[in-house]
Amino acid sequence: MITARAAATFEPVGRSVATARAFVRDTLQGWGCADIVDDAVVLTSELVTNAVVHAGTAADVLCLRNDAGVRVSVADRYPEREIPLQNAGQIVVHPDREGGRGLLLCGALAARWGVEYTAAQKHVWFQLDLPERPAGTRSAGPALPVDALPVAETRVRVAVIQIDRGGCISFWNEDAQDLFAYDPEQVIGKPLTDFAAWPHTPGTGTGIVEALQLSRWEGSYGIRGADGRVVPVYASHLRVRDADGEASTVCLLVRDHERAILQSPQRTPAPDSATQAAQAEGRPSDPFEVFIGSPAPDDLDGLLQRTVERARDMLDGDAAYLLLATDDETELEVRASTGLPSARQRFARVPVEAGSGRYGSARMPAVHEDLTAVPGAVPLLSGTGMRSVVTVPLKVEGRLTGSLGVAAEGAGRYTNEEALRLQFAADRIALAVERARLTELEKLRRGSLSFLVEASDLLAGTLDRDQTLALMAQMTVPTLATWCAVYTVADQTSEPELSYVLHEDEDRIDGLKTLLMKVDPPEPVPTPGARVWSAPSDAAHDAALRTSMRSLGLGNSARPSTGPGATLATASAVGGETVVLPLVARNRVIGMLTLGKPTEEHFRQEILELAEDLSRRAALALDNARLYSERTAISQSLQRSLLPPELPDITGVEVEVIYRAAGEGNEVGGDFYDLFPIRDGAYGFAIGDVCGTGPEAAAVTGLARHALRLLAREGFGGPAVLERLNTAILDEGARSRFLTLLYGELWPQDDGSALLKVVCAGHPLPLRLRQDGSVEPAAEPQPLLGVMDDLELYEQTVTLDPGDVLLCVTDGVTERREGTRMLGDDGLTDVLTSCTGLTAGAVAARVLRAVERFAAEPASDDMAILAMRVPELQAG
Repeated sequence: MITARAAATFEPVGRSVATARAFVRDTLQGWGCADIVDDAVVLTSELVTNAVVHAGTAADVLCLRNDAGVRVSVADRYPEREIPLQNAGQIVVHPDREGGRGLLLCGALAARWGVEYTAAQKHVWFQLDLPERPAGTRSAGPALPVDALPVAETRVRVAVIQIDRGGCISFWNEDAQDLFAYDPEQVIGKPLTDFAAWPHTPGTGTGIVEALQLSRWEGSYGIRGADGRVVPVYASHLRVRDADGEASTVCLLVRDHERAILQSPQRTPAPDSATQAAQAEGRPSDPFEVFIGSPAPDDLDGLLQRTVERARDMLDGDAAYLLLATDDETELEVRASTGLPSARQRFARVPVEAGSGRYGSARMPAVHEDLTAVPGAVPLLSGTGMRSVVTVPLKVEGRLTGSLGVAAEGAGRYTNEEALRLQFAADRIALAVERARLTELEKLRRGSLSFLVEASDLLAGTLDRDQTLALMAQMTVPTLATWCAVYTVADQTSEPELSYVLHEDEDRIDGLKTLLMKVDPPEPVPTPGARVWSAPSDAAHDAALRTSMRSLGLGNSARPSTGPGATLATASAVGGETVVLPLVARNRVIGMLTLGKPTEEHFRQEILELAEDLSRRAALALDNARLYSERTAISQSLQRSLLPPELPDITGVEVEVIYRAAGEGNEVGGDFYDLFPIRDGAYGFAIGDVCGTGPEAAAVTGLARHALRLLAREGFGGPAVLERLNTAILDEGARSRFLTLLYGELWPQDDGSALLKVVCAGHPLPLRLRQDGSVEPAAEPQPLLGVMDDLELYEQTVTLDPGDVLLCVTDGVTERREGTRMLGDDGLTDVLTSCTGLTAGAVAARVLRAVERFAAEPASDDMAILAMRVPELQAG
């Protein structure tokens, strides 16, 4: 059942992808679905990219919440552009192609997904299920002795009263009737003000009418009962809207001494008597509150921003800034500013000890009367127009935790007196800032652990190299960086190759990729940790400068390959800090993860540490994907060598072979077939099944196929060929596997028939279909190979008349199961009976179709089907 719905349409421009990501993220977080937000954003990003970038149409995004999870649908308006074709269960996407990865990611991440077509649109949808987990705890209290618990009546009554938008009572429950002795018909339709005894507190203007209009209210008042006495109650009001959009207020009331039932826990300790007395006398109760104001911001960024604004106002400055110390206290990081380009300077770092003496140390208050006299004394203010500045340290228990500064455009604005005032304020807020910083750091570390766990799950969920590269980039942008580039190194002698590029603004990807292709890749250094790489930023600035000069006619007259706007935008996109992290797996550098920020932005140390942890996991996942790809390629190459390269054309006989190996990534299993010329006019054919699977079975398969050809061409007859093959299998000792084999020799005849001599060693019997529709076995069963030393085999002669068919299969056909049912020899005979008049290819196809339809589950055993038919003689 659908419980929530959100929809939006995005124009066919690159920036719509980022907007769509934000829309889905905000929607799901608003629905409380934080567990699946990241997966939903990754999938939406790829699908919207396919629509607005590759298809060039608007994208309609629809989010539906249901009991199990969230379903997201992305529709474009160009449905005939591409229909995904299923080929052996795989969707093939060229590694260099930007589009099409969305379906691969849906298959990897979504619980369910699909593609739906209408006359005007194509819908790609995916379903993400919410994990089953117990509800979170909003608040909890310690265990208390019984005598310390709040007092309540034997039966606790909670009155539920609903008030319509006019302030009149529309619902009155049984507990309200018991508490206040009014029957529902006595109160419904009457204003609540007729019954409420609202306290008139001096200095407050909030009455009961105003309280009922608030979205949420909690407090004490009284209700006059039927006997005229006022019952003190504690109430919780909540403003709601019904299905028709009408607003009303739901009131929950208990007796005032039972308020613990409804009362929300206080977020801060109640003030003591001294604080209450100070407030009653109008005196400030807390220096921190005096400086920051009340209420204090709950989050660190809000607290720091309020701090710099108050400091600027207190000293009548033009700008202010606050820096926090890193964990090792060797650097200070810009965290808040006002009057300065904060977005450009955020997270920039300066050393703690820039020089000797008071004015060069962040550990001491300092006053600079004129910065023009000492250029570079405060690097943060360079180029801002500020001339005088006062800075003071933030310290907790003697340890430097930050620095607070106020600056002015005029010279000589500040003295030691202002430094003392600012230091007094800094002392008041230092502890609160440190507490908020530690809280933020703890949240960040918890978030980092959750991020790394989810990243590990995603990376472990695929062994495809291209998908692993895409996931690496999708996880870092925009969570850790504005853009990301992944370089891969094939071996120690190879140059790094740019393999994947992603920017949070899809319009910048092509320009960024072009820029990075022109820059020498970073050196693959195995040293752990992030190192700064300035080449992209320098190249972007140089390209932007050359483009600007050409546009002004100051440089080469040749037209630039891209417009000035595109080049300048690319320079802005990569103009900030760029870092490179090595991807090291099994003591070898297999690539580099490059992260970048836009102009003048810097990375936080915590983000770099998180990126380093991610790079280690990503490197192992990427190397596993490489090893898996190499192993799969080698395995498939060896498997293909066990199959005959091609079937010979036999004059007068139609031949068709269908082969299906069970198992993912298998091209050859324990079954095999062969058809080959022996000498002029004679052909050998074989179909067999080796016991078991894996390398041992493959070894017997190769031995059997090549031995059959060699022995047959040496002139041995069928029984002699199989007897010698049996000896060769037994000579393998513990590695041997028993083998069922149907071997025969075929001679097309001048009269249009075909003569066959067959030996059936433990294999399902070949079936002969005559023109009249009758089916009969074409051989008798004999012992299988690889079990007994002395075999006495014999061959049987069969003549295929024109129009006859000889069908040979492995037991994967006859033993096809659906529960307790099995196709069996009788079922195969029934299928073959219906094939009269069909060509050899049609016969083989009908048998395969019957086997596949017999059971819904995929086949668990290999199948080989060999059909040979003698064509009917042409009249005249």
